[in-house]
Amino acid sequence: MRVGKLTNEQLDRLILSKIKHNRSEVVMAPGIGVDCTAVDIGDRLTILSCDPITAAQTRIGALSVNVCCNDAAASGAEPIGLMVTFLLPPSVTEEEISDLMDELIEAADNANVDVIGGHTEITNAVNRIVTCTTVIAREGKNGAVSPRGMREGDYLIMTKHAGLEGANIIADCVEDIHNILTDDEIACAHAFAARTNVVKEGLYAADNGATAMHDATEGGILGASWELSDASGVGLVIDKGAITVHPVTAKLCAATGIDPLRLISSGCMLITCPNGEEMVEGLRSIGIEAKIIGRAQGEGVRLTDGTIVEPPDADEIYKVVK
Repeated sequence: MRVGKLTNEQLDRLILSKIKHNRSEVVMAPGIGVDCTAVDIGDRLTILSCDPITAAQTRIGALSVNVCCNDAAASGAEPIGLMVTFLLPPSVTEEEISDLMDELIEAADNANVDVIGGHTEITNAVNRIVTCTTVIAREGKNGAVSPRGMREGDYLIMTKHAGLEGANIIADCVEDIHNILTDDEIACAHAFAARTNVVKEGLYAADNGATAMHDATEGGILGASWELSDASGVGLVIDKGAITVHPVTAKLCAATGIDPLRLISSGCMLITCPNGEEMVEGLRSIGIEAKIIGRAQGEGVRLTDGTIVEPPDADEIYKVVK
């Protein structure tokens, strides 16, 4: 089978269709484009999500924290604790383990979240560091936001820019990177890892009218848009020209034959709401770059030039990560 996530058809047929719903406490069930579950065990719902980091070679600790917390934030939930598993190849050194943990703790401190448990193991089942993190979060004061909540007429907003996480990974993977980017541009690509957290914008949007949110991970901006549409049953029309791509990301993608709109984009949040301009201005007021890139209408996902957006396939990052 190809490297990367299962196709949505495979995921539904092989995994999701087999899951049973037996407990009344589970109020948000797994589904395509639904990255979190919600469990009712008290005054507020507990939101949980789990994510691996498999493609990155550096800044793995920060990505482990941010990518997982982002899923909770996309439900409008505040991350509280993390359970972290490290699967480490036999070639790993004690220094590398220590550095990984230092970076993870720093990122957790920045996200105001505690590391509350996990597992660490040396195994020849992996040939590079693999992490898997589960976040425990508390729903926001207005309840959980579901990716199924987008409604006809809602505006589609993106924060930051496409390919954030992907550009950081590509800068590590390409052997002749100095033939593509200057030293300053390489540093810029690596700095993107620090911007992969979307908790701030997620909590703000949840409190200010968001109907649905989705962190643009594997499959990029277009993949996340398709998943939002599929989850909610409402179409999207997207202005491709409005989607922000950082010049360094564009340069990397052009050199490696990668589509930045289909590139893993942790740190870029998609938000739908009826009050588009108001939401954009609000996000900008708290220091988050944001812009309207589309509108919910019709069926399926298409660009303004009429191009049909197909379901997400293998992420573009696997053109350089083997």
